[in-house]
Amino acid sequence: MKNYRLKRGYGVINVALFGLLVAGCSADKDSTAAVSEAVATDTVMDSIVVYSSRKEHLIQPVFAQFTEQTGIAVKYTTDKAGVLIERIKTEGQNSPADLLITVDAGNLGYAAAEGIFQPMKSAVINQNIAAHLRDDKDLWTGLSLRARTIVYSTERVRSSDLSTYQAIGQNQWQGRVCLRTSKKVYNQSLVAMLIAELGETKAEQTVASWVANLAIPPTSNDTKVMQAIAAGQCDIGIVNTYYFGRLQAQQPDLPLALYWPNQADDDNSGVHVNVSGGGILKHSKNPDQARRLLEWLASEQAQGLFAGLNKEYPVISSVAIDPQVISWGDFKQSSLSLSRAFQLQPAAVKLMDRVGYQ
Repeated sequence: MKNYRLKRGYGVINVALFGLLVAGCSADKDSTAAVSEAVATDTVMDSIVVYSSRKEHLIQPVFAQFTEQTGIAVKYTTDKAGVLIERIKTEGQNSPADLLITVDAGNLGYAAAEGIFQPMKSAVINQNIAAHLRDDKDLWTGLSLRARTIVYSTERVRSSDLSTYQAIGQNQWQGRVCLRTSKKVYNQSLVAMLIAELGETKAEQTVASWVANLAIPPTSNDTKVMQAIAAGQCDIGIVNTYYFGRLQAQQPDLPLALYWPNQADDDNSGVHVNVSGGGILKHSKNPDQARRLLEWLASEQAQGLFAGLNKEYPVISSVAIDPQVISWGDFKQSSLSLSRAFQLQPAAVKLMDRVGYQ
């Protein structure tokens, strides 16, 4: 797998904001926009409905740009991935939704396994997006890329002290490691991909060695991992890159940096990556329009905006990237199929339980 080459800078895209629709049906507090009753009962060919676990400020400008360019209105509602998937299953054929957009290949794989997607059948997506970032049964595709990598204190750690994910378990890091809880899908997917890469026995040895080196109990999120490192409670951890980007934007002088593990020429693994992505729903009333939105999101004109809003990487490596993200440097990414993230999650959860990873 060649290096993920980063292109400097990207243009500012002006988007026309469109008004949020007020729902006739009830919506919980997590929802930031709602689907109108008319859409729930009528087939509207010049509009599509998206259920998204990606927050409103990360999708609304993108949908506005799509509407401006195509004339196709996008109505959306947001909530947690699990809630949306259960809602889609409950609504069945009566669901107004055409697309699900969510984060992590584990969540996308779960949605596919629950039978709520239909094949995308898109030559554009197949051409634009690498196979390992798409479902192996054509049910979902990645739309932006994030790496789950090592973060370290620049005050107490040199980059030359670091090397691989496995090395986090070495004696030199005893009492110096912070991790997010194993209950979250990001770490479940990471361990699942370690199983795919190393085999279950070596993956278990690796995760057990991390746990043995913990300085404090696992935290509830990646931001708390970084805050603990900055506070001197630990020296290294594992986080998603966009969490680092958000914190760095708030605190530019934060004494933390990212490290890209498993980059040696004789190491075929690379940095573990994941995606936010989407799929066309089985009972979509407008599958052709839904496919058109997915293809637009997978195009060069949309990729910089969709990824840049969340300090992520485009899934098309030739697309220009947010300058802050570029400043973190190039890396070789793992080319393991992200379909494995869901397939191996049950084994990953059991593995983490066995080694006492809370």
